[in-house]
Amino acid sequence: MIPACPLASLPRGEALRLEADPPIAVFHTEEGEILAIDDTCTHQDASLADGWLEGCEIECPLHASRFDLRTGRVDAPPAKRPVRTHQVVIEDDVIYVVPSDEEPNLPPGVTLKGQA
Repeated sequence: MIPACPLASLPRGEALRLEADPPIAVFHTEEGEILAIDDTCTHQDASLADGWLEGCEIECPLHASRFDLRTGRVDAPPAKRPVRTHQVVIEDDVIYVVPSDEEPNLPPGVTLKGQA
């Protein structure tokens, strides 16, 4: 598990970026859900934590692709591939992320640090 932050330090409607490989975005929806996805849009290299959160969807700040934070599914192009989702655990009022074992869907030209 990766510690993200205390629950109280992530206000509703906000996101934070975790420096993982690839980076992970943690979102606190207006409805109170805490959700985590890969922080890189699958269309082009852009931080989804910098996007616009509406309900359980995040809109990429670069080309307006939208992703469902619960499933990772693409809800609006130009992205075609989903983002990887991660499990979130809250223990003692601290948010933790359990990274997925699935392969990430990275955009063209973006690789993991250990790959060339």
